[in-house]
Amino acid sequence: MLVGAAMLACSVAAFATPPAAHVEHAWIRWLPASLPAAGYAVIENNSDAAVRLTGASSPDYGMVTLHYSRLAQGDSTMETVEYLDIPAHGSIKLAPGGYHLMLMHAKHPIKPGDTVKTTLKFANGATLQADFSVLPANASGPED
Repeated sequence: MLVGAAMLACSVAAFATPPAAHVEHAWIRWLPASLPAAGYAVIENNSDAAVRLTGASSPDYGMVTLHYSRLAQGDSTMETVEYLDIPAHGSIKLAPGGYHLMLMHAKHPIKPGDTVKTTLKFANGATLQADFSVLPANASGPED
């Protein structure tokens, strides 16, 4: 019985270990009032296998979803996506005009200069914590 409990503890610990991924250039474009905000970053996968990002959450927002924006024939559309695959030894860029996090229902006032803690969730059950800097509405990235 003790061996079974130890094996379960090891498998749970392995399941919760973050993937060989890290986040760079994480920022949120702040919008006034209670408008949704968009989160951008570069997520790098340093492992030998692809990883699947399936969602995100934040204690500062009631809902965080994966989205894709597209401009086609002068028409802008946005759609929810279920997951994003990050190739082995590759990366994916969440950027204006493409994939991004949509942060909705702020739980308290959020303003430029704040940091929003975010948890990225992966298909294998792993999570990765990232701090997103809140930038003004006219920002085009953390270099501004």
